[in-house]
Amino acid sequence: MKLPILVYPDSRLKQPSRPVTDFDESLHRLLDDMNETMMASNGIGLAAIQVGVPLRALLINLPDEEGNQYPENLIEVINPVILEKRGSVTYTEGCLSVPEYYDDIERAEWVRVEFYTREGERREIETDGLLAIAFQHEMDHLDGHLFIEKLSFLKRKKFEKEWKKKLKEKK
Repeated sequence: MKLPILVYPDSRLKQPSRPVTDFDESLHRLLDDMNETMMASNGIGLAAIQVGVPLRALLINLPDEEGNQYPENLIEVINPVILEKRGSVTYTEGCLSVPEYYDDIERAEWVRVEFYTREGERREIETDGLLAIAFQHEMDHLDGHLFIEKLSFLKRKKFEKEWKKKLKEKK
């Protein structure tokens, strides 16, 4: 079932998510619904809090060179923790909760992340590039942060002004 995505400045996006303790049918249904929502919205990642559920769960599915996403590439991530990070890279990011806005964000170039699967099995991944960026972006959501918070003071002020104008135009 496609779920509604919370959009900035919805205050629920600032809510820190709590750890998943039950790896049950309810969690599986949430992950399935999140995947349907993410795919229908052309996203590459989605955190549970973005659909109003404050649990430490997220999905990532990177597209191939042609922009196609495949079910076998879906990564379901429960209770993630960054164990190590290295380097620095700047990448143009967007977010389903801040639609149609993109900006350059600096993040670690490489990360090692521990997480659990939907069945509660511990996993660890070492990655760089877009996957490392996606992990960091989605994990920020779990702590109640959006990528726009990483903008410089001046860029953030400009964003806020343009965003308010855009919201007024939609009303």
